[in-house]
Amino acid sequence: MSKKSFRVAAVAAALTVFGLAAPQTALAGTSNPAPKPASVSAGDIHFSAKATAKTKSLVKANLKAAAAGANVCGAGYNVSVYAERMPNPNQRYATLYLWTNGQSTGPSYDDKPICAVLANETGAKQSMGIRLKSNYTDDAAREDFGTFGTYAGPVYQNRGYCGTVYSYMKMGGRVVIDAVRGVGSCN
Repeated sequence: MSKKSFRVAAVAAALTVFGLAAPQTALAGTSNPAPKPASVSAGDIHFSAKATAKTKSLVKANLKAAAAGANVCGAGYNVSVYAERMPNPNQRYATLYLWTNGQSTGPSYDDKPICAVLANETGAKQSMGIRLKSNYTDDAAREDFGTFGTYAGPVYQNRGYCGTVYSYMKMGGRVVIDAVRGVGSCN
C-alpha cells in the first residue's frame, strides 16, 4: 500500500467515526504536503487568539462537524481560525473551515500553516472547490476543484494566516457559492 493510499484510508476511517461518507482523493494532483492523519474529538478543538466571536459560536454549536473538518486536515490541525456557513447562515450548502496547528513558520505571529476545507452539506455530489493563497507573493496558491460528495480540500499553505481563501460550489448548473474571504484577522 502506498503512503498516499494509506493516508486516504486513514482519513476515511476517521471520517467514518464521525458518521460521514468516505472522502474523495482530494490530494491527487496537488503538491500539498499532507500531514499524518489524526483523530480530533470535539474536546480537542481550540481557537486562534484572533478567531472571531462568529467563528467560535459556529464551531461550538457544531462541534462534531468541526472535528470532522479538523480530521481531514490531519495531525495537529485543531486550532480553529475561521468558520462560515455558505452562502449564508439561512441557505447553507457548505461550511468553510480554516485550521492551523498553532506552530509558527516565520518571525511573525501571522506566519502560521493553514489548512482549508469546504465541507459539502447538500447530501449529494457537487461541482465545488477551494483555493488557498498565502500573503507572500512567492507562494503558489493551493487548490482542489472537482465533483465531491463530502468536501473539497484539504489544501495547505505554510504561511497562510494573512492570505485569502476562495470557495466555489455549483448545483444544477447554477453557481451557489462564489466567495473570497480573508484568512485570520489581518490588516
